[in-house]
Order: sequence, then C-alpha cells, then structure tokens
Amino acid sequence: MQFLAVLVAMMMFAVACTNGAGTGDDPTATPGTDNGENGDNGETGYEDWPDELVLGLVPSREADVLVETAQPLADHLAAELSAMSGRDIAVDSFVPTDYAGLVEAMGTGQADIGAFGPIALVQAADRHGAEVILQSVRRGSTSYHTQWMTNDPDRFCEDEPQADDNGWLHCNGTLDADEGPVGEDSLANIESGETVFFVSPSSASGYFYPATQLERAGTSLDDVDVQFSGGHDASVLAILRGDATVAVSFDDARSVVAEDEPTVGDEVIVFAYSDEIPNDGIAVRGDLPQSLIDAIQQILLDYAESEEGLAVLDSIYEIEGLVEADLSALDAARQVEQSFGDQ
Repeated sequence: MQFLAVLVAMMMFAVACTNGAGTGDDPTATPGTDNGENGDNGETGYEDWPDELVLGLVPSREADVLVETAQPLADHLAAELSAMSGRDIAVDSFVPTDYAGLVEAMGTGQADIGAFGPIALVQAADRHGAEVILQSVRRGSTSYHTQWMTNDPDRFCEDEPQADDNGWLHCNGTLDADEGPVGEDSLANIESGETVFFVSPSSASGYFYPATQLERAGTSLDDVDVQFSGGHDASVLAILRGDATVAVSFDDARSVVAEDEPTVGDEVIVFAYSDEIPNDGIAVRGDLPQSLIDAIQQILLDYAESEEGLAVLDSIYEIEGLVEADLSALDAARQVEQSFGDQ
C-alpha cells in the first residue's frame, strides 16, 4: 500500500509538471493554446486563410506587360504566406480592362489585394469596405501630380522649352517645380472642340484631378472632345504620334515609353501640373482575416526594403518605397471625387 501511495503521488507530480510546461509564468494559460497564439484543438491561427489570393493591378500600361512584370511580386507573396501558414497558398495576378473594374472586383471577391490609384482606393474603401494598408513613395514623397503634355509648344508654352537631366522638355515653370499646380493659365489655350486625351474615367491623375483643373481654368468638359487612352503610356504615345495635341498622364510617364521611343522627351513637352495628389497604394478586402491582412502588409513593407523587391516595385509602377497608409491624406482625393461627381 505504501508503494502504491508513492506511485500515485509521483504520477500526480508528473501531470502537474506536464500541464505547466510551455506556459511560462502565466498560471491562466490553457494547455495546447500557446497563450492564445494558436487555437483550440491544436489550431495554428492560419486555418481561415484562403488557399488562393488574387492580386489586381490597375491598367496604367499594357495588361500583358503589367502581369509579367508583377509576377515576381505575386510569387514572393505566395512564398512568404505559404511559409507562414505551413501550406501552399497561391497568388495570381490580373489586370482589369479599366480602373473601375478593379474597384468592383474587390467588391465581388474577384480580387483580394489591389494596387489602386488614390481615387480608386477611396472608392474601394467607401463602396466595398476595402482596407487601405499601404501607400507608395516616389522621389521621397507620398504625393504626385498630373502632367499636361503637348506637341505644340508654340500654343501652350509661354517660354522656351527647357530640358531636364534626361533631356526631356518642359515649359511654363514645370522644369523647376516640385509640386503643382503649375502652368494652369496655359489651359485656357485649349480650343473648343479640341481632342484631349485623358487616361481612364476612374483615374485620379488621369482624369479626376486634371478634369477638375480644366473646369477651374474656365473650360467645360462639354466644350472639348474627351477621349480615354486606357493607360498613361498610351496618353504619352497619343501626343508622340500626333493623335492629339493635348493629353494628361502621371509625372513623368514619358519614362515608361522612353526605351522604345527615344525621341519622346524631345517631341512630348510638359506644359502644366495639377494640384498634388496622394500617391497610389495597396488595399485588401476588408473581410479577409485580420491576421492575413497584417501579414500581407508586413511582407510588402519588408519587400520594399530589399534590393530585389524595390527593383520589382520600380518596374511595375516606378515605386521607390512603401509606407503605411495615411488615411487622412486620402481625404483630399475623396473630396475631389465627391465634388467632381456634383458637377
């Protein structure tokens, strides 16, 4: 009997030690839950992550080029998420036909992650509950502006065009200006019925901001022939090829076509800038697990800190860095969208 009592006491001591193992100094920790990091029944916290994610890209340039250029980013996301979850998670990319298509894709679940312009960012957030997580950095700034372009400097340039460090021509003070608006008075030289190439009806720099600026300068959109090129590079090419005398794009979209069109800087002259626009950024579906949203944000921030990642981001959208989104700054884009809709 004495032997049996000792044996029972030893077993109870062993059970007590086992229950306390791995819980640290927290007496309330539940065995098998890693202090809340894992779920009950041995869950890891990744079970509600989907097996496949879709990365949507706004069509700022040719769709097939964008998809190919963005493939390393999609592959990196897939590899990192798979490593974290311990199972295969695929990331596919697609480019809709227009900017509005990506906003709607976020609402219908056809896209889980989206690289948006600022107007589309606030549309995705306001209409479909998307969560804006990151903004792009270019030239050390989180804002940018539209550039107005022409192939007729005699009509739109009040001074002699001057070349920048790339040899590309500017006039009306745009060479030295870091921010807009600049050269706004020259917009009055746009003639009634003249063709003006914008980019997309949902693009901030490609429509909302320059259209608002044009109206402010006294020219109604109803008085011009509004055309949409479908891409910032296509707007540059419209001027280069003489399809129009006036077009808009982000600053400086000439770099997108310079490799194939080396004369672009000589023949496409920038003559005005719009007001400053919050930079584009990344949003995710708001109904994704918060742990997944946080993981995507951190993976992309780390990617932008690496030499390889920065090169890929630059090749996609000329991104020089990523920072956490400044939601208050996006209110400016929201106000432009709302006021534009009231016109």
